[in-house]
Amino acid sequence: MSEKFDCIVVGAGPAGTACAYELAKAGANVLLIERGEYPGSKNVMGGVLYRQMMEDIIPEFYKEAPLERPIVEQRFMMLDEQSAITFGYKGLEWAEEPYNNFTVLRAKFDQWFAQKAVEQGALLVCETVVLECIVEDGRVIGVRTDRPDGDLYADVVVLADGVNSLLAKSLGFHKEFKPDEVALATMEVLKLDRKIIEDRFNLEKDQGCTIELFGDATKGILGTGFLYTNKDSLNLGVGTLLSGLIKHKIKPYELLEYVKNHPMIRPYIQGSEPQEYLAHLIPEGGYYSMPKVCGHGVIVIGDAAQLVNAIHREGSNMAMTSGRFAAETVLLAKEANDFSENMLDTYRVKLMNSFVGQDLKKYKDATHHFDKFPQYFEKYIPMMNKAASQMFTVDGTPKRDKQKKIIKEMGSAGDKLKIARDVLRAWKVMK
Repeated sequence: MSEKFDCIVVGAGPAGTACAYELAKAGANVLLIERGEYPGSKNVMGGVLYRQMMEDIIPEFYKEAPLERPIVEQRFMMLDEQSAITFGYKGLEWAEEPYNNFTVLRAKFDQWFAQKAVEQGALLVCETVVLECIVEDGRVIGVRTDRPDGDLYADVVVLADGVNSLLAKSLGFHKEFKPDEVALATMEVLKLDRKIIEDRFNLEKDQGCTIELFGDATKGILGTGFLYTNKDSLNLGVGTLLSGLIKHKIKPYELLEYVKNHPMIRPYIQGSEPQEYLAHLIPEGGYYSMPKVCGHGVIVIGDAAQLVNAIHREGSNMAMTSGRFAAETVLLAKEANDFSENMLDTYRVKLMNSFVGQDLKKYKDATHHFDKFPQYFEKYIPMMNKAASQMFTVDGTPKRDKQKKIIKEMGSAGDKLKIARDVLRAWKVMK
C-alpha cells in the first residue's frame, strides 16, 4: 500500500484549498489534488471575492494576495432593449482597509492560495484526475487516479471537485442534476487601459465597481449578466439556467455577444480587446439540491455540495467557509480516531448553522419561483422601464395624466390584481 494521508482533498479551488490550508496549518498530512495544469486553470467565477471569509483563513491576506480592485460601488441595471433603470450603492468605507470585497482573476488568485497551503505543509499534485473513490466495507478509504500505481489512501477524502461532482454522484450522494438546477455562465476578460476604466466607471485610482445586469441582458431568461472592473481589464459575462437556454434555443456564446452589443453596455467596453473566453457550470438549485454532504470517510464541500447563493451572487465565500468547516471536522475526527459518518456529520451541522446554511434556507424557493413565473423578467422589467420613460419625459402632459396612462397600460383590474399577487409572491420567497 502506498503512503497513507490524514486527508486527501480533490480539487484546488477556493473550497479545496481552504480545507488543505487549515489542515496543513494544524500539522495534518494532507494531499491536494488538482486536475488542471495549475490551480485556477480550470476554475471560473464572475470575479468577486469577499474579504471576511478569506480573512477567517489568512488574516490580512489582502496585503499580499494578487487582487485586482477593492469594490467601492455595486450597481444594478434593469435592462430593456433600449433603456435601463440603474441603482446601487457607493461607499468610500469600502475603499479603506479591511475592505469589503475585491475583484480577482482566478488564474492568479488560486495559484497564490494553493501556494500558501503548500507553505503550510500541504502536498499539491497537479495534472492528476481522480477517477473514483476507493470504497471498502461501505467506507471511503482513498482515491484512484489516472497516474501509474495511482491508488492513494487517507482517513478522510474531501470532495471539492465542482458542480457536477462525479465522485459524489458515484457514491450515491446525488442524482444527475436537472437543467433547472444548474446555470451556464459564459464570460470574457476584456483588456482595457486602467485610466480609461477609472474614468468610465467614475472611480478613483485602484477603486473598483461591479454592475449586475437583469432583464434584457438574458433576453428574459432567468439569470443575470455582470460587468466587473479589474486593474486593466473588465470581466463581462452572463449566466442563465440551462433549462432557459434549452427552452429558448439560445446558445450561450450568442447571449454573451448580445450583451456585449447592448446599447446600455457597449459604451463601457468600447475599445477593449478580448483576452480570454471562459464558460462554467454553476449550481443554482440551492437548498433543495444539496446532496448528502458526508459519509463514512468522506466530506463534500463547495460547488460539489451546491453551495451557491444565486440571489446575492455568492459562491466562493461559501466554498471557503465549507472548506474551513471540513478541516475542523477532520481534525476532530483525527483526535477521536473516528472517521464514521456520525462523526463527520459535525461538518454538516456546522455548515447549516452558519450563514451558509441559513442563507440557502432563506432563499430556498427563490430560483424555482422566478423560473416558474418568467413574467418578472419578460414583462415587469420592460413595464417598469416604460413607466420611467413616460414619467421622466417632459412633453407638457400633466403628471397626473401620465400616471393614469401608466396605470391603464398595466391592463385590466384582473391584470393589476395579478401583478399585486406576483409582487406578494416575490416578497414571500425573498423575505
